[in-house]
Amino acid sequence: MNAALLSLILFVACAAAAPADPQVIPIVSQTQEGPNPDGSYKWAYESGNGIKANEEGQVKNAGSENEAMQAQGAFSYKGDDGVDIAMTYIADENGFQPQGAHLPTPPPIPEAIQRALEWNAAHPEQDGEKA
Repeated sequence: MNAALLSLILFVACAAAAPADPQVIPIVSQTQEGPNPDGSYKWAYESGNGIKANEEGQVKNAGSENEAMQAQGAFSYKGDDGVDIAMTYIADENGFQPQGAHLPTPPPIPEAIQRALEWNAAHPEQDGEKA
């Protein structure tokens, strides 16, 4: 009797843990251009669950020693809490630079420190001058 009960419990647990059919989310629109001979490209898509993303890129200063790839784009989606999340970004020789209202920001500089920084900038020390 115990073996039959244990088998039944294991069967129910395994059946409950079995993965459900994955939800297929359609792609509503999708475009792609490139990569082109000059290194530029462009893509965009929108999915059925409201995710939107796009990016375009190009080579800056092509052929020079300062040649660098630059990309800029954006994406948006609805978070688990129902809040819309949107971000734009630039990626270039200065790194990845995201912008979005949901991203954390540093606290403001305390007023006394800000005044000291402004005073220091307005009164640089001269070479050879001793305090």
